[in-house]
Amino acid sequence: MNLQLIGVNHKTAPVEVRERLALPESRLPEACKKLIEHPGIEEGMILSTCNRVELLAKTKNGSADLRSFLGDYFAVDPADFDRYLYEYRSQEVVRHVFRVTASLDSMVLGESQILGQVKEAYALARAVGAVQAYLDALLSRAFAVAKRVRSETAVGSSSVSIASVAVELAKKIFGSLEGKHVLLVGAGKMIELAARHLLAHGAGAIFVSNRTYDRALKLAAKFQAEVIAFDKLCETSDCADIVITSTGSPGAIFRRHDTERFLARRRNRPMFFIDIAVPRDVDPEVNKVDGIFLYDIDDLQQAVASHVADRKNEAERAEAIVNSEVERFQARIQSLNVVPTIVCLQDHLETIRQAEIDRVRGRLGHLDPEQELALEALSKGIINKIMHTPIATLKVAARDPAATTVIDLIRRLFNLENEAESKSSAARSEK
Repeated sequence: MNLQLIGVNHKTAPVEVRERLALPESRLPEACKKLIEHPGIEEGMILSTCNRVELLAKTKNGSADLRSFLGDYFAVDPADFDRYLYEYRSQEVVRHVFRVTASLDSMVLGESQILGQVKEAYALARAVGAVQAYLDALLSRAFAVAKRVRSETAVGSSSVSIASVAVELAKKIFGSLEGKHVLLVGAGKMIELAARHLLAHGAGAIFVSNRTYDRALKLAAKFQAEVIAFDKLCETSDCADIVITSTGSPGAIFRRHDTERFLARRRNRPMFFIDIAVPRDVDPEVNKVDGIFLYDIDDLQQAVASHVADRKNEAERAEAIVNSEVERFQARIQSLNVVPTIVCLQDHLETIRQAEIDRVRGRLGHLDPEQELALEALSKGIINKIMHTPIATLKVAARDPAATTVIDLIRRLFNLENEAESKSSAARSEK
């Protein structure tokens, strides 16, 4: 398997590192095109969420310098990120992709958003031609594994997400959300989920703001919320006790001097910011303002700990499913690798058989139909007996990790590589 994956996530890198590599959805297609233009890469996909940025690639020779792509594309020194990066190859890539898609590697174990995020990243990469047959097979199987984990375990039984944990944190801060005013900045899925959880916990007035006003209106209509114009945020945000923000802004929306003004207008009543965006929407300097309490995506990990403990047994069952599916996928890929060699071997020996019959036909004289059939049956029988052992060996090898060695040996023994190249050259010359 010529697969490679490199990335950072919430376990290996703090948010200030992840946000330097984060890509908004609008830039993913162009980034995927650049990825497959990188030397040694045939297919590629990029997953960028608030908790991870990962590059997945099918390589030509089993090795490509993904670190240099990071450096070139993001204009950073790869050495600055080495201690945060993880890298997988071959079978371990399959295992990692299956675990991520099944939400076994998420900050909130069993959360449902990651499956949708992987599907969106896959669709974007496929649309620009960065995903072809190999990664298509891998991702299609990953989606099936995620479905199996959800149906056969209780790892995703309760509705848990980053958004729900953020609302839980707000509830712990205030004791109760009854009557609290909440401002939601952004109009994506994460914010919509936060709004649902807030209403379920009895929040009072809800305000919505988004850079695209029409999207804010649509979201507000679902929850009977009031819309605040995005360019009026710094003038009106002091109306909220809690601000939950998750936008795709490349820089901070709220800065220290903004929050100082909010407090003055609120007569020093505290405000709580929960920033679940990457890159962050709220400047970390805000936390230094007395009366302003800021929690970012990494701060949510403490609130998540209890969910992980509760789901430990179910997670173990899910991991067993992933392990079995990794083995199945590897066997399937190896089997697919064997098929072209079997077909090539059959074509090779059939070409020899027909050439030999044509060579001796003149010496045999006229053959009646019955004799022709007998000659065909005899020669085909000999060829089938010759092919039996190598084909049986290839089929057995398809279930063995050493399949590639066996395939290469048989292709060399029967000179199949040179023959394939000759046919390809002949076809090009005919054109």
